Amino acid sequence: MNFALSPEQTMWRDRARAFARSEAAPIAIAAEAEGRFAIELVARMGELGLLAGPVPRDLGGSALDYVSFALIYEELGYVDSSLRGFLAVHGGLVTACLRDHGTPEQQRSWIPRLATGEVIGCYALTEPEAGSDAAALRTTARREGGDYLISGTKIWITNGGVADLALVFARDPALPTEPKHRQICAFLVPTNVQGLIREPMPGRELGHRGADHVVLRFDDVRVPASAMLGEAGRGFRVAMGALDHGRLGVAAGAVGTGRACVDLAVDFARERQAFGQRIGDFGQIQAALADMSADMDAATLLTRHAAWTKDQGLPSTRATSTAKLFATEAALRAADQAVLLHGGRGYSSAYAVERHWRDLKGLQIYEGTSHIQRLVIARDLLGPQHDAPAAPPGGSPSSSAAQTTSPSRAESA
Repeated sequence: MNFALSPEQTMWRDRARAFARSEAAPIAIAAEAEGRFAIELVARMGELGLLAGPVPRDLGGSALDYVSFALIYEELGYVDSSLRGFLAVHGGLVTACLRDHGTPEQQRSWIPRLATGEVIGCYALTEPEAGSDAAALRTTARREGGDYLISGTKIWITNGGVADLALVFARDPALPTEPKHRQICAFLVPTNVQGLIREPMPGRELGHRGADHVVLRFDDVRVPASAMLGEAGRGFRVAMGALDHGRLGVAAGAVGTGRACVDLAVDFARERQAFGQRIGDFGQIQAALADMSADMDAATLLTRHAAWTKDQGLPSTRATSTAKLFATEAALRAADQAVLLHGGRGYSSAYAVERHWRDLKGLQIYEGTSHIQRLVIARDLLGPQHDAPAAPPGGSPSSSAAQTTSPSRAESA
């Protein structure tokens, strides 16, 4: 086992770190306070090669390995979870999915522009009645001649308000009804088509306030049959593969945000004086800091292992769900302790730990809740029952509906 980063991996980490801390932080944090997405950062991310990391160079990508891409997510998460969430959707759920399932024509048409930021992508899976059970989605795609007419409602769509391209999942009622996921198809839908309406999500998010979350309504949106991504009836498999990409982004982002909480807590424990000494000299504070640090070290290793597994071409669903489950919960524990350690200051938006706590609560939900990740892991451990029906497309128990997501990465962030 070699835990050292390669020179190229170190270069990408350092490039993302410099961008996140010197260029993105002042803009993204201010945008979060204003409740808007910092769209002005997208082109710069394209210039730096951050938007389509694992995509081949001949399609405009940076041909990164997944460890490098995870390091980019981590550095963005250290500064701002909303910006990291944008990339997980744009680069992980949409661009990587096009790389995996698109025809050469679809890839040439969309990926180079996604890589530069000329085009922004969103992933439209989640519905009012279909979150964790994505196979229950109700949006329909009815065949009419050489076209499909898409009707239905999607919610919690990250990037949906600024996106130029939506990856939309809908049910073709003409396909066989059993199993129910076999009716699902995936479509590449330009967002300027007639009949597509974008509305803001009601209420105000607890966290990720610098992200763009919207409702998408489709009223007989007409797309050509050539807009289908993958084969008819295989959209559920496309969706599940995309979520594996997105969950790695969530896990790595949680590592970054959790590490930020540790660093902020350590700095505060060094500087804050109480009872004639710095609070870091008290045993309870030291124990909390040690637990936070150990948790984040473990989360880092699990996430790097998941990325390495993808790089080796090995089955990575369980490793990715394990990393997502542990990293998000460990980072939230770290944020909770950081808020507590800061005392009254931690309860105020004047200190970053308050924002990190709110954002990390969302990461327990995005790309499949912690409950769903436990189901994915357990089903992979147990395997199918001998008398159970065949697993859905994907070839393993972990490709079932329990792999699905809520809220906005289907977002989902």
